[in-house]
Amino acid sequence: MAVANNQKTMTTKLTVAAMLTAVAVVLQYIEFSIPIVPSFLKFDFSDLPELIGAFVLGPLWGVIICFLKNLIHIPFGTSGSIGELSNFILGASLSLTAGLIYKYNKTKKGALAACIIGSLVMAAVSLPVNYFVVYPAYAAMWFGNDMNAIVAMYKTLLPSSDTLLKSLLIFNLPFTLGKGLIVSIITMFIYKPLSNLIVKMNNSFSKKKAA
Repeated sequence: MAVANNQKTMTTKLTVAAMLTAVAVVLQYIEFSIPIVPSFLKFDFSDLPELIGAFVLGPLWGVIICFLKNLIHIPFGTSGSIGELSNFILGASLSLTAGLIYKYNKTKKGALAACIIGSLVMAAVSLPVNYFVVYPAYAAMWFGNDMNAIVAMYKTLLPSSDTLLKSLLIFNLPFTLGKGLIVSIITMFIYKPLSNLIVKMNNSFSKKKAA
């Protein structure tokens, strides 16, 4: 009986994870620029399904959804997989952190704290990832290892942002934090109804098995 219940739960989780991954893939293509940041920083809502998945399925499921989303996107991307790597690291840091906190405090306050802390962690992680991995890789691929070419794009918006670290602190850090918080706000309204839906799916699957 326990094995059957475990199989039922896993089937439901796989179904929901597949659905959330499909939504994340679509959302990753719906991106837009924000005037106050460089145009190559694109905003999208593709972190939303993985954060929801971390809440309703568990933290590791959020990471899996994030991984699959970016894996599917690689053949269609234009960044040589650098953008997908960055998206995975940041998205996984958000969903894993928030998912772990919520796992041990499944209340509205716990969910709110999880979202805020997860967004802060994602923003903090973005600094070393961009500074040591993403931007050097972009510079090597597109600008002959000339990091000044990347800094110059920031300086067109703010002349005082004359170093990469300063540019990341002024533009990327608030951008990433804001993205995490916006996604978190939407998640706060969606995750609970979806959790109830999963329970209904489990019950429906159980009845079919019994029949």
